[in-house]
Amino acid sequence: MRPQKMAAKIRATSVSKAALLFSSLTPRFYARNPASARSSIRRGVARGLKIGPRSQRKGDGMSEKVGFVGLGLMGRPMARNLVQAGYDLVVYNRSRGKVEELVAEGAEAAESPRETAESSDIVFTMLPGPPEVREVVVGENGLLQGAREGSLLVDMSTSSPILARELALAAREQGVGMLDAPVSGGDVGAVEGTLSIMVGGEEEEFGQAKPLFEVMGKTVVQVGEAGAGQTVKACNQIVVALVIEAVSEALVLGSKAGVDPAKVIEVLSGGLAGTSVMEVKAEKFLSRDFEPGGKVESHHKDLGIALEAGREHGVPLPITAIVDGMFGALIAKGRSGWDHSALLTLVEEWAGHETR
Repeated sequence: MRPQKMAAKIRATSVSKAALLFSSLTPRFYARNPASARSSIRRGVARGLKIGPRSQRKGDGMSEKVGFVGLGLMGRPMARNLVQAGYDLVVYNRSRGKVEELVAEGAEAAESPRETAESSDIVFTMLPGPPEVREVVVGENGLLQGAREGSLLVDMSTSSPILARELALAAREQGVGMLDAPVSGGDVGAVEGTLSIMVGGEEEEFGQAKPLFEVMGKTVVQVGEAGAGQTVKACNQIVVALVIEAVSEALVLGSKAGVDPAKVIEVLSGGLAGTSVMEVKAEKFLSRDFEPGGKVESHHKDLGIALEAGREHGVPLPITAIVDGMFGALIAKGRSGWDHSALLTLVEEWAGHETR
């Protein structure tokens, strides 16, 4: 029995019973991962159990086959959530090992972005930055060389608004739709399917992709035309970076003055200064474990995009420029692969004090 035909039966069943029933459909993965089965069913129940390919659901028009290019820290769990939700997925990544992991869970492997597009009606990309996005979309063996007229490309990378508009135009000239849909929420949000997704592009194409967005994210908003998603992501990255830097200054000041950093975070988190950034990064600040969620080098790239957008629109971003320079200093010190909360270490060095 196909997953979507079980909707009525699952709605009348508890989540735990539904997980057992659903696991029998994909035994290779769920037999070994019952918690993932329960999580997938819980997401499906919350979203009305639209868990099968859209072309097989009455009046829903979803693409029968979905492609995903880029299986890194964010892309792999996002693609996994689509597989777990019942989508027929084709995946490509330069590192073959990551592809094989998803193939073992039910995905199909492609040998290039072009082959991914040839096999798919809608293709998602999650890549390191603008150069990789450009190469994958319009480069040799890129997506546009294989995309069929009427298909849809969705770039979920953090990239340039200028590039997003350029690629959307190139795709349109081939009769292919394109959305820019960067995300916020980090690797935890990618795993849990709770990302915030900001989408730029045409409303009709947004509607086509929305059921898949809702598998990967909790907050899904069309924010404007092509490039608008990347603009909002640049705004997001400004706020996140400046909050991390501000918390770093507060912790070093409090600690050097003799206050326990854990107490500083506890009090700040409960008042007006409390933010999701502090909540998510508190443990890293306190444990000094800078194993990356968001990397220093990635956030440095993101602030570069924000500063470029500021220049394009004539908006001064003076504090953003300072924090961008701080990320640059961390890279010069060999900390490019550290978590962006490592801004704390730079403030500590300037103050001659390590928070304890």
